[in-house]
Amino acid sequence: MSHSSSLPVLVIFGPTASGKTALADIFFSEKPSIPIPEGISALLNGRAEIISADSMQVYRGMDIGTAKPDRDFRKKLPHHLIDICDPDEQFCAGDFVRLADAACGDIFSRGKMPVVLGGTAFYIKNFLFGLPETPQADAEVRKKLQERAEKEGIAVLLKELEAIDPVSARRIGIHDEYRIIRALEIYAASGKAQSSFDLPCHFRTGYLFRVISLDRAREELYRRIDSRVQEMVRSGLAGEVSSLVRSGYTAESSGLRAIGYREFFAVPGAAEKMRSGQDLSDTDIMSVQNLIQRNSRKYAKRQETFIRPMSGVRHIPADDIMEIYNTVTEFYNLSGLCGTHFLKSGAENVP
Repeated sequence: MSHSSSLPVLVIFGPTASGKTALADIFFSEKPSIPIPEGISALLNGRAEIISADSMQVYRGMDIGTAKPDRDFRKKLPHHLIDICDPDEQFCAGDFVRLADAACGDIFSRGKMPVVLGGTAFYIKNFLFGLPETPQADAEVRKKLQERAEKEGIAVLLKELEAIDPVSARRIGIHDEYRIIRALEIYAASGKAQSSFDLPCHFRTGYLFRVISLDRAREELYRRIDSRVQEMVRSGLAGEVSSLVRSGYTAESSGLRAIGYREFFAVPGAAEKMRSGQDLSDTDIMSVQNLIQRNSRKYAKRQETFIRPMSGVRHIPADDIMEIYNTVTEFYNLSGLCGTHFLKSGAENVP
């Protein structure tokens, strides 16, 4: 596909608590709730829509622990791929790429710029480069692996994966049963490790991408993470998790394996209290908070490590609003969407 017919998509990656939502509010909201800094025009306000690249914001009822943008904010700035699954449904990178592709086409057809925004680096990498050509799912093999996971425990399967594919085992971790089983399924079908199925080294055709990574010093990022977790707890995170547990969701539900939720099942007795409708003690809450902060810091480090070696990414300090703005507006002008009115097909105006 020629450059002139490529679909322009802005991709903004940032680890947890890096300031992605505030940045989106300043640049893209029709009516920003944050004062626009001096030197920043309102060129892009109301002219973009967000595609959330957050693997946990897809789940309904998980709002506080995922730092999900609230409904009022999403009225000012439309978001896609939020609240589309129940917490016990599986959602994987393939689902994200398929739905993000559809959302990008829809947004651009209405004369707005698609902005993929999030911190799930694995989703973003697959969206940019395409999914690896791994073997098709085998229902029978998967069923046997799921039965083994229930009978023997997922830790046993992860140990097997470590022996045959240590790269994938380190990347997945024990809390992601779906991906552990998928990696073992791929090995059973092909005799090859999942990690040997490399992604392409070039961006997908049909798109014109501009990729920005919001960078912060590690110590500053950790302070922001700790502060965010404290605010989540103050905002009623324990009540949110209790409500999910009383609705029948468990530690094995896909959504509740996420950081911010799984820690409630790691504190002795906390899950039983939630199931019975009891309030957690202050000691329980503090233990959960400390675990979430620790796990979030580790996750942020993994996010940065995953995105750092990717080619075609512009790394910009998260507080350098002017540099980010210049990069975004340059791309917007290139996209063909700039002008006094929106075109039904912006591709007709790409230079």
